[in-house]
Amino acid sequence: MDILSITGAAYIVAALLFILSLAGLSTHASAKNGLTYGMTGMAVALAATVAATVDASDGLDDRALVIGLLVAAVVIGAVIGLWRARIVEMTGMPELIAALHSFVGLAAVLIGVNGHLEGSHYAMDSLNNIHEAEVSIGIFIGAVTFTGSIVANLKLSAKMNSAPLMLPGKNLINVGSLVAFAILTVVYVAVEEGTGQDIILAVLTILALALGWHLVASIGGGDMPVVVSMLNSYSGWAAAASGFLLGNDLLIVTGALVGSSGAYLSYIMCKAMNRSFISLIAGGFGIAAPAGEDKDYGEHREIQADAVAELLSGASTVVITPGYGMAVARRRTRSPT
Repeated sequence: MDILSITGAAYIVAALLFILSLAGLSTHASAKNGLTYGMTGMAVALAATVAATVDASDGLDDRALVIGLLVAAVVIGAVIGLWRARIVEMTGMPELIAALHSFVGLAAVLIGVNGHLEGSHYAMDSLNNIHEAEVSIGIFIGAVTFTGSIVANLKLSAKMNSAPLMLPGKNLINVGSLVAFAILTVVYVAVEEGTGQDIILAVLTILALALGWHLVASIGGGDMPVVVSMLNSYSGWAAAASGFLLGNDLLIVTGALVGSSGAYLSYIMCKAMNRSFISLIAGGFGIAAPAGEDKDYGEHREIQADAVAELLSGASTVVITPGYGMAVARRRTRSPT
């Protein structure tokens, strides 16, 4: 049995483990098993990919360099990932996840750029056009995910103003960017390979980076947990696009799983938080910039500590429901000691 057959079988096993992982993570009781399935699936996929890469480099003059770079990348990534996971607090987990999503987006952009530089060499023009469309779509989704995840990380870590960015005509900016992306993709596919295609792809990449920043910056910090879930979905679609570009079935399956599950989770969270799903994923679409400074925040009730103590002492049943916002507030206000 050759290495390609073994790799294909390993990818099928990994995909099944990822499906079991999602099923396990759906309930608290099975979440630990789900995490174990996911880790095992990723280990299988990584080992199969390394083996296939080593086999493919056989006969190359710089085979040792290829293997060395591959091993170095795996070791460096593993060390950094383990270090960050060990030092992060649970309340800082959403911002860490946002940072990790940015790496997925950046990887999709780099894969797309590599696909552009290598070009397409199919006998049929239609297949070459499909390849170029995959490059454009992969770079666009990856770039939006990259900058959007960075903004989400900055807002969650209080390194950026959490208030939504309300630029005049922001809805027109978002819709116009999507229309411009579609036009640039058509032009990119239609133009012959050369400097013109390079310029169009560079403009498309800059447009996607700016759109990703604007989409997330236009959403308030209180909705960032939902945005992180949304970016998780984006990263999945970016991985799927990279899978089509690389001809990797596992990336396609995994990306589709992550993309669809992330989108559904975002929808559930929006319903639970009484938010508009369409408005949120479109960067607050339909919410116009405020006309003035006056704003009605509704009625609120204030209560002092002694009154709270009296209420608790007379209560027969007390339910305390901590949430992410309360945890962050505790982290922000507690003393260094």
